[in-house]
Amino acid sequence: MGETDKSYWLLSETSGIGETRDPRLQRNLPLFEGLRWLAAGWRDFWTRPGSSIAYGIGVFVLSVAFIWTLVAFGRDYILFPSLAGFMIIAPFLAVGLYEKSRAIEEGREASFGSMLRVRPRAGAQVFFTGLLLCMLMLLWNRAAVLLWALFFGVTAFPGLDGVVAVLFGTAYGWAMLLVGSAIGGLFAAFAFAISVFAVPMLLDRRVDALTAMGTSMKLVWNNLPPMIVWGAIVLVLFALCVATGLFGMIVIFPLLGHATWHAYRAMTWPEE
Repeated sequence: MGETDKSYWLLSETSGIGETRDPRLQRNLPLFEGLRWLAAGWRDFWTRPGSSIAYGIGVFVLSVAFIWTLVAFGRDYILFPSLAGFMIIAPFLAVGLYEKSRAIEEGREASFGSMLRVRPRAGAQVFFTGLLLCMLMLLWNRAAVLLWALFFGVTAFPGLDGVVAVLFGTAYGWAMLLVGSAIGGLFAAFAFAISVFAVPMLLDRRVDALTAMGTSMKLVWNNLPPMIVWGAIVLVLFALCVATGLFGMIVIFPLLGHATWHAYRAMTWPEE
């Protein structure tokens, strides 16, 4: 049976992983290409740095206000899932940083005002993408609550001062951490794949949200090794933000936003 005669019905020959890859989408980039994207993002950061720092401060204040709201209204039990879920919606929040990098690329003025008054070529589709990412974040939060109930029943949340002892001092806590990390990793991988290039693409091109997310996933899948490394770099830098009480976000969030634009440029093809 020839290559073109393959059938994919029930009980027929199935496709291999190699057949899901598209040579037209493979960029054959070095494994640590993400470091070059970071370097390019750092250069953009220091081009009119005040605008990037102001943007980072805005995201920092928004994050602190969100955390304060959770604690003040007795929703501290979803604080840690929400911190992890922030990475799901971060590509949408960084749209102004993409705009600055695009302006620098095109030789235009990259002011803070232009970063706030972004006009995506895809119009409202970028906000639809943001809504989908927010829904995915809410789904992750609900899954985290269900995981807690699965391992600890309907017992009350011990509070931020007692949860560390529960998680790291009991067998059930360690089991929940392992299972939760696996499930959270699946959420994170899916969110990363559909959003990492989707939001920059919606800013840059006239496409709909689902096409942009599907294209983003295909680009990630066809360039998996450098994208895994890039995802690891993002994770480490975000962990550094959390370790500094989110103060690191003032610099790291703009840096990652600018770097992501260069990642998008490296992965996508010129618009026809």
